[in-house]
Amino acid sequence: MPVQPDSDQPSGGRPSQAQPSPSTPASPAPASPAPTCPVAAYPASETPASETPTSETPAPEAPTSAASTPEADTPGPPAETPRPPLFTWEFAADPYPAYAWLREHAPVHRTTLPSGVDAWLVTRYTDARQALADSRLSKNPAHHSGQAHRTGRVGIPGERQADLMTHLLNIDPPDHTRLRRLVSKAFTPRRIAAFEPRVQQLTDRLIDGFAQRGSADLIHEFAFPLPIYAICDLLGVPPEDQDDFRDWAGMMIRHGGGPRGGVARAVKRMRAYLADLIHRKRADLGDDLISGLIRASDHGEHLTENEAAAMCFVLLFAGFETTINLIGNGMYALFRNPDQRALLQGSIARGETGLLDTGIEELLRYDGPVELATWRFATSPLTIGGVEIPVGDPVLVVLAAADRDPARFAAENTLDLARADNPHLGFGHGIHYCIGAPLARLEGRAALSTLFTRLPDLRLAETPENLRWRGGLIMRGLRELPVEFTPEIPVGTSADVQSEGPPEDPSGDPSETSTR
Repeated sequence: MPVQPDSDQPSGGRPSQAQPSPSTPASPAPASPAPTCPVAAYPASETPASETPTSETPAPEAPTSAASTPEADTPGPPAETPRPPLFTWEFAADPYPAYAWLREHAPVHRTTLPSGVDAWLVTRYTDARQALADSRLSKNPAHHSGQAHRTGRVGIPGERQADLMTHLLNIDPPDHTRLRRLVSKAFTPRRIAAFEPRVQQLTDRLIDGFAQRGSADLIHEFAFPLPIYAICDLLGVPPEDQDDFRDWAGMMIRHGGGPRGGVARAVKRMRAYLADLIHRKRADLGDDLISGLIRASDHGEHLTENEAAAMCFVLLFAGFETTINLIGNGMYALFRNPDQRALLQGSIARGETGLLDTGIEELLRYDGPVELATWRFATSPLTIGGVEIPVGDPVLVVLAAADRDPARFAAENTLDLARADNPHLGFGHGIHYCIGAPLARLEGRAALSTLFTRLPDLRLAETPENLRWRGGLIMRGLRELPVEFTPEIPVGTSADVQSEGPPEDPSGDPSETSTR
């Protein structure tokens, strides 16, 4: 299979925000290089100043030589089908045409990322499932042949400096098995079902904050705070401290928009808080996840304080952004597919749940919250899709590409909320399948059903071309989602009272907006 080294070179500067719709069927893009989107290792946050002195748009390393790139001397695809540029702002808005090209012409593709790290992109569904379950691909960045993990270009920004490396995204069995067994107790079907009333309460309270205004930003005012407060409740973070977590989380997803080094500082503050909270919980155990980890440690399970803090950190970090993007991308997809939105809204109005359940799965497939699975590193030579992967090379499984593979999904570019045969990879596959998937599904169902029930004429307040997508590598989501709707009239009031004007409502960056 022809495999071409990536040769995109950034021309510098920030391009205009022309945004094609992700629902557009795949088509070849121009071959000329485009300005590079500032992409960090994971997620697309700014790189702390103490880790690497790069500019906002880091230049990739020179293309890998033929001697070090497997099959580099193999003739490339025909000139009439040039590879679309990767990691531009246009790509961030709609990566699916580029992924379709890769699936057809270079399904296992070695590229130089804007962070300077060389990695393999796996884009076909069959290859993706194989790679996600292959024990020869380690999650431990120590297996990387390069030095990127030591400079923060691989992994969650700030985690190494804050001593938060020992978590499920960075370890392999047997440690992974031990820690996952402990944490999985918080995400059993029984516990998630018991948590449903609390999620509904949070959902309604957040909608209350803007329902009478007639407009809102669904990302900043709804999709962002909902999973933050939910996971804080599960962890056992006291209500009076949860806005601190919201501020830290906001800094971590601002993706280059905050002060230099802000991500590292936010992670360190969160680490210090978690260490203190664990100490406080030991003296006052409750029915929360942190208390459960402490009990397990006290009853013979080997769990260090660093492991406990790292586990809480990654549950918060990985969990909240997944749900933000599930809600944001899902609502945007429904706005862009009014026929499917009408079917769902009618089903919800009739009190049915079947279409909502299959609809959440289809939204995860169609334009899911996680674009690429987190980093894996070859611990021994292996072959994926006919391509040999050398020891130490990073491998990134492109979930977004695999979930639109026409070899697995009929009408792959069509949103079909009733799709029955839908084994998507939106939450991964194998032993590293997302442990918080049941909670994300619960939050997604509550969000969509409540929004369409309470605000039935909800609509986009901006043209799709003017919406901005966060330029991330691992996660995929909108920066904002402005909407309009008919304001709710409070029970017991008249339209005349409502017309006097809504109360003031804070707006701005999610890290600076509080609803608590």
